[in-house]
Amino acid sequence: MLKRSRTTINRNEFNEDYYEHGVELGISGYSNYRWIPEITLPMCYYIIKNLGIKQKDTILDYGCAKGFLVKSFRLLGVKSWGYDISKYSISNCDKKIKRHLSNTLPKRKFSWLITKDVLEHVPKGDLNKTLKDMHCLSDNFFIVVPLGKDGKYVVPSYERDITHRIKEPLLWWIEKLGSNGYDIVKATYTFQGVKSYYTKEWGKGNGFIVAKRKKA
Repeated sequence: MLKRSRTTINRNEFNEDYYEHGVELGISGYSNYRWIPEITLPMCYYIIKNLGIKQKDTILDYGCAKGFLVKSFRLLGVKSWGYDISKYSISNCDKKIKRHLSNTLPKRKFSWLITKDVLEHVPKGDLNKTLKDMHCLSDNFFIVVPLGKDGKYVVPSYERDITHRIKEPLLWWIEKLGSNGYDIVKATYTFQGVKSYYTKEWGKGNGFIVAKRKKA
């Protein structure tokens, strides 16, 4: 049997068990992963508000899972699309937005690329390539990542996800992005309306980074 390279993401990890039974099976923090508008709609409202996103802008949710952010942005009047490597999540998304989601990277640019709770899944050996792929898709980025300290996540529950691979502090992420063509506009431990519960309990458990593509 071939061994999977440590520097390769296994798309099959993000399957039905991961999204629907992850807590019970001890493989992720998901259980019956579903549309919860009272959480997702306010979050997207604050993202639009605080990033200054206009209705004429376009958004790509990079690592969109079942596309709940895409659905929320569209309900709030902003055109958005989603990309994810999980065939299960795209196949089991809301039928009304399915045509806006894909397992294939788009060949166009967007006003904003948003990636939330995604980059920590990427093996370090693949991260530079992933960041360069993202770099070609937009000039403006909003990145949300769980943060680590001393080899562990600050938020204990993040340890449950066996597909999490990067456990680094905010400064590490700032430097990594900077070396891959991103200008950091703002990097903080809080962002209004996004992960507020975690921020309250674990002040430095998540990083919120607003960045722009470096000019040549």
